[in-house]
Amino acid sequence: MGITRREPFVPISRPQPCSNTGNEIGPDITTVNPYRTIILDAIGPSFNLKVLFNLDGEEEQPPNRNALEFFDMLKASEEPLFDGCTNHSTLSAVCRLLNIKSEFNMGDNCYNQIMLFLKELLPEDAKLPNDYYRTKQMVAKLGLGYEKIDVCNAGCILYYKDNKDKLECPKCGQPRYKPKRGGNGRQKDVAYKVLRYFPITPRLQRLNMSTKAVEHMIWHWKSRREPGVMSHPSDGEARKKFDQCHPGFAAEPRNIRLGLPADGFSPYGQMAHPYSCWPVIITPYNLSPGMCMSSPYMFLSLLIPGPKSPGKNIDLYLQPLIDELKQLWVDGIETYDSYKKQNFQIRAALMWTINDISAYGMLSGWSTHGHLACACCMGKSKAFHLKNGRKASFFDCLCQFLPIGHTFRRDKKSFLKGRVEHSAPSPWLSSEEVWNKVRDLLKVLDDRASDKLPGFGDQHNWTKQSIFWEFPYWRANIIRHNLDVMYIEKNMFDNIFNTVMDVKDKMKDNLKARMDVQTYCDHPELELKEHQGKTLKPKAAYSLTKEQRKLICEWVKSLRFPDGYASNLSRCVDMEDYKLSRMKSHECHVFLERLLPIAFRDFLPEPIWNALTEITLFFKGLCATVLKVEDLQKLEENIKIPICKIEKIFPPSFF
Repeated sequence: MGITRREPFVPISRPQPCSNTGNEIGPDITTVNPYRTIILDAIGPSFNLKVLFNLDGEEEQPPNRNALEFFDMLKASEEPLFDGCTNHSTLSAVCRLLNIKSEFNMGDNCYNQIMLFLKELLPEDAKLPNDYYRTKQMVAKLGLGYEKIDVCNAGCILYYKDNKDKLECPKCGQPRYKPKRGGNGRQKDVAYKVLRYFPITPRLQRLNMSTKAVEHMIWHWKSRREPGVMSHPSDGEARKKFDQCHPGFAAEPRNIRLGLPADGFSPYGQMAHPYSCWPVIITPYNLSPGMCMSSPYMFLSLLIPGPKSPGKNIDLYLQPLIDELKQLWVDGIETYDSYKKQNFQIRAALMWTINDISAYGMLSGWSTHGHLACACCMGKSKAFHLKNGRKASFFDCLCQFLPIGHTFRRDKKSFLKGRVEHSAPSPWLSSEEVWNKVRDLLKVLDDRASDKLPGFGDQHNWTKQSIFWEFPYWRANIIRHNLDVMYIEKNMFDNIFNTVMDVKDKMKDNLKARMDVQTYCDHPELELKEHQGKTLKPKAAYSLTKEQRKLICEWVKSLRFPDGYASNLSRCVDMEDYKLSRMKSHECHVFLERLLPIAFRDFLPEPIWNALTEITLFFKGLCATVLKVEDLQKLEENIKIPICKIEKIFPPSFF
């Protein structure tokens, strides 16, 4: 339980008939006790408040099973912990104790001893459960459970469906369980690796059963903006095309459109032993822009264990979620609408995923490593590997997107030396064309999925057929995988700021980069110089002096922002090395769009400052709250020029 706020407890008397119709019990009940609201949201659609509270004045009926379970929870949420207690009910006290147990990683035996001690301290009529087992029974009906699915220690299979009862992996032969200690035979089997799966269907049902959320679940349908204005995914072309292809699904506004963000993180910090844990989130897009992607509506569906990243085998762990989403699309599930007071069959569809570059490659099946990393150009990418930097560079790949006859196309000095760009960009593949390329590829669950596909790295970067293609509607989606703009902004800011500030080991302008400049470009002012047997790196026009870096760090340290706008950037300033460190994505977002042009205004030559400012203005326009289609078209057309300008400034290793 994540309930940490301490709420005053007020006992609630038996509700009286009110003017509301249907099964609604009135604001005098749902707003007084927050724990009662939790229970009302957790009860199923078959529960009838009219029967329970006799709101229509009819003769009371014996409570059914769901009503009896509800009575037990309602009694715990209403009755004080003991006679005379005004701070807590039994449910609120138990929730606080469970939260403390979880936050401080308390063992079950420790929890049991604390419960026994509390019962000794409290009056005899205190209604606390005796131990952790009975505590779990009390809160189990709130629908907060999850499933444990064992995983092969080598990541070959899930012990799921046909493999559920197997004791060893049929692919690698490794055992499912760890060897038991001792010979008493009473120890439980402990799997080497366990996937936690949190079913999303009950939570999606609860969105319509909750009196607070149900009215917002049709916001995407009733709140339409004027044509050409975008402030919500429902205004985009991808959503409109989806509705055209599936009119039966679109006809019911309560059907849910979902997004799937996924990323890895280290739960033990950067200094601990490396461990990559991958949460997979589901978020509904029916809600208003202020509610979409907010914490209450981001549902954890999978917790993929480490210690290593799942890589392309992430499809293995996604199986339970994909099966549930396919059922929600084909059959749906009966759900109670607390606003219209009726049952209906709710369906759901996954619109796209949202991730960074690495997760993009894992989920889409197109590897984002190497010179074929671009999922738009695919096999026709013009990227190349740097001779000295040993990394793929996309330097001088954007001139092909410029209009025919543009002066940058004929510039043999500023880009790759001696090269004139005559080609036009390759057309983007349609969804059907992409499906024709992946339909015959191996899936992760295939026996030979570990083999590299023929031509990988030379002709294509396909690693698998993504599990998302199992959705019958996936082929018609215009957008299937999205890149997180905050991730792109952070990378852009780090590259620009660290290179201009000449931050050691983080800048894109080291000795190998200058050697590549001499190989690929015609910039003699950046080439390495030999002096008295030493190799010297001439100062670049985009690089600041030590005194200039000091002034910028002092300025950043003195900045103060309104509450909620950004964190305290002064904590990120290193006055010894004159650099910024430990900046989160949001801080990089604010700095790139608002502060970067101000910081470099007096220190960089005007052509360089203008190019960097145009980049920041692009991201600022892209992240606006309300977007106009014509403005987006201008941004897409105009961003080519600033990128070409910084290609003329920075070395190929920057790209």
